[in-house]
Amino acid sequence: MKKWILAAAVSAALMGCAGQQQNESSLPAGVKLIENVAFNSDQVGIPYRKYQLANGLTVILHEDHSDPLVHVDVTYHVGSGRELEGRSGFAHLFEHMMFQGSENVADEQHFKLITEAGGTLNGTTNTDRTNYFETVPNNQLEKMLWLEADRMGFFLPALTEEKFEVQRETVKNERAQRIDNRPYGRMGERFNQAFYPQGHPYSWPVIGWPEDLDRADVEDVKHFFQRWYGPNNATLTIGGDFDEMQALAWINKYFGEIPAGPKVDAPVKELVTLDETRYLSMEDRVHLPLLRIGMPTVYARHEDEAALDLLANILGGGKTSLFYKNLVKDGLAVQAGVSHPCQELACQFSMYALANPARGGNLAEIEQAMNDSIAEFEKRGVTDEDLEKVKVNFEAGTIFGLQSVQGKVSSLAFNETFSNNPDMIGYDLKRYANVTKEDVMRVFNKYIKDKPMVVMSVVPQGQLQLIAKADNFTPPTEKVASVAVQGLEVKPQVVSSFDRSVIPAAGPAPVLTMPELWQGKLANNIEVIGTETSETPTVEIVIYLNGGHRLLSVEQAGLAGMTAAMMNESSQKRSAEELTQALEMLGSNVNFSASGYQSQIHISALTANLDKTMAIVQEKLFEPGFKTADFERVKQQKLQHLQRELTEPNYLATTAFSELLYGKDSPFGVSSGGTLETVSAMTLDDVKAFYKKQYTAGNAQIVAVGNLNEAQMLTKLATLSNWKGAATPFPPLAKLPEVAAAKIYIVDKPEAAQSVIKIGKRGLKYDATGEFFKSHLMNYPLGGAFNSRINLNLREDKGYTYGARSYFTGGPEQGFYQATASVRSDVTKEALVEFINEINAFQKEGMTQKELDFMKSSISQSKALDYETPYQKAGLMRNIQRYDLDENYSEQQTEITKQISRNELNQLAKEQLNLDDMVILIVGDRAAIEPELSTLGYPIQILQL
Repeated sequence: MKKWILAAAVSAALMGCAGQQQNESSLPAGVKLIENVAFNSDQVGIPYRKYQLANGLTVILHEDHSDPLVHVDVTYHVGSGRELEGRSGFAHLFEHMMFQGSENVADEQHFKLITEAGGTLNGTTNTDRTNYFETVPNNQLEKMLWLEADRMGFFLPALTEEKFEVQRETVKNERAQRIDNRPYGRMGERFNQAFYPQGHPYSWPVIGWPEDLDRADVEDVKHFFQRWYGPNNATLTIGGDFDEMQALAWINKYFGEIPAGPKVDAPVKELVTLDETRYLSMEDRVHLPLLRIGMPTVYARHEDEAALDLLANILGGGKTSLFYKNLVKDGLAVQAGVSHPCQELACQFSMYALANPARGGNLAEIEQAMNDSIAEFEKRGVTDEDLEKVKVNFEAGTIFGLQSVQGKVSSLAFNETFSNNPDMIGYDLKRYANVTKEDVMRVFNKYIKDKPMVVMSVVPQGQLQLIAKADNFTPPTEKVASVAVQGLEVKPQVVSSFDRSVIPAAGPAPVLTMPELWQGKLANNIEVIGTETSETPTVEIVIYLNGGHRLLSVEQAGLAGMTAAMMNESSQKRSAEELTQALEMLGSNVNFSASGYQSQIHISALTANLDKTMAIVQEKLFEPGFKTADFERVKQQKLQHLQRELTEPNYLATTAFSELLYGKDSPFGVSSGGTLETVSAMTLDDVKAFYKKQYTAGNAQIVAVGNLNEAQMLTKLATLSNWKGAATPFPPLAKLPEVAAAKIYIVDKPEAAQSVIKIGKRGLKYDATGEFFKSHLMNYPLGGAFNSRINLNLREDKGYTYGARSYFTGGPEQGFYQATASVRSDVTKEALVEFINEINAFQKEGMTQKELDFMKSSISQSKALDYETPYQKAGLMRNIQRYDLDENYSEQQTEITKQISRNELNQLAKEQLNLDDMVILIVGDRAAIEPELSTLGYPIQILQL
């Protein structure tokens, strides 16, 4: 058994460094240093200093000067779990409301200021917390603190009935898009009603019940804010390139005078129990029957959580698990798995399987197979390998999580919020390292074996005969709390000691430095481009094979993906399960995939394990098993996946849009995943033939990022030097069809809660510095940013959609322009009219000078965020390699952005955005939308897919 060195090292570091103090006399008045945690260079951890303001605000600062950016996170310890029965949805609604301006920040200004500064932003809500975060160039930190403080302390003066109504509609649109219009979308909320006792804070959905949202009013919203959004219930975490003392001074200035809110106690943790097994079922617009089983266990960071996680991995954690062996490999299910997700108050031991209709799809049979797998585990027990692979993967995941400032800040904020300790890395590693076989069996007997559970069947409409068992659970009638919050203490609005309406100026522009790249070749002339990064002891390698879907005729669509899937299966020497086990024991990942123009081999490994990982890559690449049993199973999975996709409105829209633009005779007009017809016709011989055509050295190019220099990396890759084979030329393209534009095409999706709108045309192929790139700049104010014309109109002003955008996308040979949104079904016509009006106005009049200035500032300054992570660096290098670009092409783009004129961009808009050249596609409920659409004067054609 491998010694668990990392956990001990980190734990020792935490104990050795906690409690170090700096001179508190240098701190701003009212700021107290709580702890200073640091690590030696050979230890894994996140160094930080933790402070507290007099009003209770916790501040965590982590300096990282590797990139000229900062990440700011404000986490409030309030989620849907703080709501009362019948008053659900407030926490998530506030996530939206807090972006709508405050006393000194105008409507939509939050988005504008951050985007204009070159930053990104978002907010998220779950059962237990709400967080708001921004990543910006380092010269924008003071502005971010001003923004966050203004909505913490000065939100209520700007709250209006109109803003509330618009955001309530936006949340309803989000629900329609993410829940009501999505296959299996309502499963989670229905399941939780049965899983938790009535009134439990997890028994209602985070997004809220629609009737609860309708019940809310502005006063309720105010009270919820006053109860939960004070500084004493928040953690401000900053990571990145900043001066700590200056940051503290700004924090104290902007947050220090905000008064504390009411006292906030930690929620009470009581273990959830079931008195009997509960069965429930649901018909849905789905293809694959689904069985979900859940058992209550503990809560996050309970002493038994880690052992239960290991148990879940043994039962259903991928190809080495019992569920895979007994359900998926046997063909009974298309997918199956077991997990143990934990929240602050409760965990679920969750099991699921998507039944294979080709085997009948009967969920009673699936339930029996699950129970048989659990019984098999009890006889089999726990092996040393079971424990080791989970622990190694937890260690690897911890290290990979340190690759970005955002990842580190998120970890610090999460741990402080729920454990009052920002750095729990050592504790978490230790608790997983200490799990024994006996622990796993003990928690199995205590929480799983013969215990009551919730069993939910989701079946296609009209097929209730497939459910596991007749329902014996009916959700209780919801009780409605008389008030929205309890424990409210209303305090007078604070009057600031300085003028907060003054927007802080940006600091000096950061000095941007491109990663230092190197380019080399293997002995067989495979090109390699790479860069060295020293932030984590990890390596990311991607082997690109030019070709992919583009090498195929339309009759073979999907073969590139099928071949990649087969490369993820058995080799000639080992089964897929044995190969997966070997990778898991290294904490590595090797994945084959395919797309429109290339197949890829993505390799992630700890640097210390790269040699052993590359040996597995060689085995999978040069000695694929191509076994008949694997092929038949993968093919059946692909077919069932395609059937499932045909129930997804966005898939239908993307498929129909491509077909309209490129026709059925072009590879661009047919999904790279194939169709039911093309996949059904595939044979194993087809896979073998495509393997010989695609997986050759002549097609290969390599991108590599890691803490190895050029010579070291090329030495590690030298194992690929014996790879042979010439490049494969692309077949000629079929003539593209004439596009019947200025017409509305409808794909019928009966009873759809939303309509997917796509407006677009064939466009420019990719270029880095020419007309394609300039068209991207032109489109930015129209539909390329959150505060673009299209999104502000359809989402923020009208409340028709959760989000609307437009963009140009291009490849080596072709591209397209698209404006798109998912809108409420009842406003399909109105939303389409707004799209048409916005595109027409922009095409005729172009952007304003303010929009030009905004675009230039936003895109130029965003370069500071472009090269932080290994993944981002790999993307930069792949562009250089794939399109034969200059290494400084990004700097050339910045110069073009600075120099380009409004006249040139507006001329591009005139040329590129003529609606008469575009098709209009809508996927929705034809019966509901066609009568209204017919009044617009466009010809209407119904498409069949």
